[in-house]
Amino acid sequence: MDGQINWTALSVFIFFFALVTVLGFIASRWQRGNSDKGAHIEEWGLGGRNFGTWITWFLVGGDFYTAYTVIAVPALVYAVGAYGFFALPYTILVYPIVFLIMPKLWKVAHANGHVTAADAVYGRYGSRSLEFAVALTGVVATMPYIALQLIGMEVVIKALGLTGELPLAAAFIILALYTYSAGLRAPALIAFVKDIMIYIVVLVAVVLVPAKLGGYGAVFASAHDAFALKGGATGLTLKPAQFLPFATLAIGSALAAFMYPHTLTGIFAARSADTIRKNAVFLPAYTVLLGLIALLGFMAYAAGVKVTGCTVHLARLDVDDGPILAQEAVPVLPGDTVESLHERIKAVERQLYPAVLRELMEKES
Repeated sequence: MDGQINWTALSVFIFFFALVTVLGFIASRWQRGNSDKGAHIEEWGLGGRNFGTWITWFLVGGDFYTAYTVIAVPALVYAVGAYGFFALPYTILVYPIVFLIMPKLWKVAHANGHVTAADAVYGRYGSRSLEFAVALTGVVATMPYIALQLIGMEVVIKALGLTGELPLAAAFIILALYTYSAGLRAPALIAFVKDIMIYIVVLVAVVLVPAKLGGYGAVFASAHDAFALKGGATGLTLKPAQFLPFATLAIGSALAAFMYPHTLTGIFAARSADTIRKNAVFLPAYTVLLGLIALLGFMAYAAGVKVTGCTVHLARLDVDDGPILAQEAVPVLPGDTVESLHERIKAVERQLYPAVLRELMEKES
């Protein structure tokens, strides 16, 4: 395994992981008010409602741009092309909601001491059953979201050359510990480091990578040729049949954005309603960043990145048809032969197929 570890990347990863861990634990003393409210849920869960414009900007923006975003959006663009850009209009549609509606909700929450969406619903309608339904919906919706973040972390850890579940488990436990210790202050303080790192890396990548690959003309030409070979619904532009699904996906995602508990928490933690309005003005910078991140999917074609994989799906009469149950990518490495690539695909299949069968049997039992 040592020969597969990227020691340079691992060293950089360890440095920044140690940095955010230290910040996470010292965050409990950061931005704390003079009053002794440490045991109060409002102090722990909302940072005492004391976050100004910059902190709220990084926190709310960081809620939308996670490990899943940085990894999955370029991967989606790589796989299907223009359809993967749905996240750009989705975020643009969110900002009017932030500007017009969220300040009013903040005023109600601040006046009545609401900490969560469920609190606000109960305060407005006085129904415990509706409050429970909103809280349960938020928890259930967050579970797959957390799973996606863990998958993103796992991809990064594997890219470093580390194997097994221990590195991921250790990272998750440390994250949970400093969040338990500092509450919302931990992700708020870490958001400064994380988002600045993302901005620097992406801005450098969208300049240097195309320059190494012959410019953006070569990048788009490579992607166009690759999508032409793939056929189907892929391409640099949307097909007419994709217009309506693209629009509904963007609109639905925008309307659901603040149904997640953690996104609304960033709003409730703001110092004032004006803080939220200022954020709505400056948050589009994150959409520009997201567009640049998505372009990395096209650059992968120009860089010669090739990926195959295996899919487990329910069988139907047509070949390779049926609902997909699980998928896993297998990179095409330099020097691969048909035989060597086939062997690595079979190795992944031998792990994926039993796992899917086991999951199906557990659901049936």
